[in-house]
Amino acid sequence: MSKIIVFVEQCNGTANRASTEALGAAASLGAEVIAVSFGEGAANLTLAAARTIALEGTQYSPDALAGDIAGIAKAEGANAVFCASTGTGRDLAPRVAALLDSPCFSDCTAVAADGDAIAFTRPTLAGKLIANVKSTGTAVATLRRNCFEAPEAGSAEVTIQPASADFKALLTEIAAKVGGKLDVSEAPIIVSGGRGMKEPENFKLIEDLAAAFGNAAVGASRAVVDAGWRPHSEQVGQTGKTVAPQLYFAIGISGAIQHVAGMKTSKVIVAINKDPDAAIFKLADYGIVGDALEILPALTEAVKGAVSGA
Repeated sequence: MSKIIVFVEQCNGTANRASTEALGAAASLGAEVIAVSFGEGAANLTLAAARTIALEGTQYSPDALAGDIAGIAKAEGANAVFCASTGTGRDLAPRVAALLDSPCFSDCTAVAADGDAIAFTRPTLAGKLIANVKSTGTAVATLRRNCFEAPEAGSAEVTIQPASADFKALLTEIAAKVGGKLDVSEAPIIVSGGRGMKEPENFKLIEDLAAAFGNAAVGASRAVVDAGWRPHSEQVGQTGKTVAPQLYFAIGISGAIQHVAGMKTSKVIVAINKDPDAAIFKLADYGIVGDALEILPALTEAVKGAVSGA
């Protein structure tokens, strides 16, 4: 394994965590990692890479930036190009792959060196199967967040070059998300509910517990989202978001493999379920067997008291 290009998303000189996780994935393969970033502040990044190439520009064009990344990959003789599986990464990766005449592996959850090739693991068929794929040529991949360790910041040598101004499409506006709710993929504490909550109105108990912590997000199982009880943005699992919080509550969730795949890297897992044989208890660090509708109000009051110091 010789060189891997990693596109690092940044804002005002601060790297996106999902992108730094992609740097960690590349480093785990024993490759020389070359970070490529774009926009104002890119030259100020302190990344764990052999080198950083900062593309100076103020207007984001996916086709122009993809051309720049593909050009760097060709010039460096790179074995692979990694992007985080974010909106921007999914926008760029297929374009880069097309320019390199390479396969594009989406939403990968693991990478490994396999001789001169890179092996990728990714969910497919809506999470029903796990595919193990590899490419002997240059591979392009998007990597799912919270599946790889992010390295500490480094002091990579920075090379500045102008971004291409030859574009067909141009981003003109980004609309900020309304509401200010904490995203499950970023939250240190997640309180997730499943079908065991019985009806959508009972999710108020989940919301109350999350609010008691003050820095927690509400999550949901696929069954709950499919039923229309909660928005897809809260779904945790193979077909939702992969999370790795410090504390994860699985409430009324049986522990189906698709859900577990999205939260099993949580540091501490607490399960509440009426079924003592529920699969989630095999994974949980702490388990409570009982009716969540009765347990949650008392648990919420206890958390409020602990947080307030009462």
